[in-house]
Amino acid sequence: MSKTLLINGTLVSEGEIREADVLVEDDRISRIDPGLPGSLAEEVVDLQGRYVLPGLIDDQVHFREPGLTHKGTIASESRAAICGGVTSVMEMPNTLPPTTDRAALAEKKALAAGRSFANYAFYLGASNDNLEELKRATSNDACGIKVFMGASTGNMLVDDPEALEAIFAAAPLLVATHCEDSPTIWRNEQKYRERFGEHVPMQAHPLIRSEEACYKSSSFAVELAKRHGTRLHVLHLTTVRELALFEPGPVDQKNITVEACVHHLWFDDSRYEDLGARIKCNPAIKSARDRDGLLQAVRDDVIDVIATDHAPHTLEEKSQSYFRAPAGLPLVQHSLQILLEQHRAGRISLEQIVEKTAHNPARVFRVAERGFLREGYFADLVVVEPDHPVRVTPESLYYKCGWSPFEGVTFGSSVAMTLLNGEIVWRDGVVAEVPGGRPLRFESG
Repeated sequence: MSKTLLINGTLVSEGEIREADVLVEDDRISRIDPGLPGSLAEEVVDLQGRYVLPGLIDDQVHFREPGLTHKGTIASESRAAICGGVTSVMEMPNTLPPTTDRAALAEKKALAAGRSFANYAFYLGASNDNLEELKRATSNDACGIKVFMGASTGNMLVDDPEALEAIFAAAPLLVATHCEDSPTIWRNEQKYRERFGEHVPMQAHPLIRSEEACYKSSSFAVELAKRHGTRLHVLHLTTVRELALFEPGPVDQKNITVEACVHHLWFDDSRYEDLGARIKCNPAIKSARDRDGLLQAVRDDVIDVIATDHAPHTLEEKSQSYFRAPAGLPLVQHSLQILLEQHRAGRISLEQIVEKTAHNPARVFRVAERGFLREGYFADLVVVEPDHPVRVTPESLYYKCGWSPFEGVTFGSSVAMTLLNGEIVWRDGVVAEVPGGRPLRFESG
């Protein structure tokens, strides 16, 4: 049994910031106390007051495997994740082929086994005609059921009202939704095509993927969930208007929860002018008012979870015209630093960062024995150097696509170390060579 002792850390967990040491034995946290003796472990790491957080659980990533591996792979994108302190990921079903049955889920799990650098789970994707497959799913199969209630992923669009009613009524697992109303989007696209042809400016993206398109779909999802008693998790909220659909308070008291993504908490529509398709995503980055409203909702505990929707594409793909450039951006390597920068600016507390990126994803998805700094839990930890500026350069990126919308940005904080299942997998710029990710387990009930 390996033993590692982290001394002189500043622990951030469950609403508290305190000084303590952490003893890791094998893959678990065995003791948390100040003043633990070095004789307890083979390796002693002096953290010199650095922050120790639970490893982040990102409930929304696209790692592009199988079928789209020119953009990213389970191995490449999970390696980037652990470099950023993300120790567990939940991966989306819009791959080729799409993950719409348990056979495809088993294939993904086989692809991840021994190749993922982060712990992992996969969503089962809904379609208009796979209800019976969804009804057979258990927490041993998938972390949840993903429903694309919007024109985002082609053949995975669920646009049949009867199919949606049946899915919400019978879903045995949490339902996670992408909410945008397709007919509204299509009407807006036609309007801009008539004006600009195929050369629609990127600044039109939040007008095409509009507030109305988002609200019409998310309000429908909430109404369905309330009517059927469905566990609903609405992904990547982007507008102030939609916030009225959700209640403040602790997630343990909610059947309907909501997520925001780091890029929607950082960028606003003024950045289309200089970043263009690099920040084209669905749903779209919208106004500064919307961004600031989302940040306030994080503080008010209306927004429960913060994730990334990490979605890499090649620069060649992103360099195309509006209708050809795909939506999505790579984020998982820098999500924690983005949030720490918001903390440095006084917009969000460290305790809130931990709650929204680790505690609440574990609570919402019922992840077993992860997401907290607790004795007996798996030792998934991230050590943060709060005053160590790092500039994002192409050379510093671990994404297979090789680019980031944050190139040239200097973050004031850095990720000094990541522990995954008790092993140090990222330390001072050096990443583990051997993938150590494990499948996530989920509690029933």
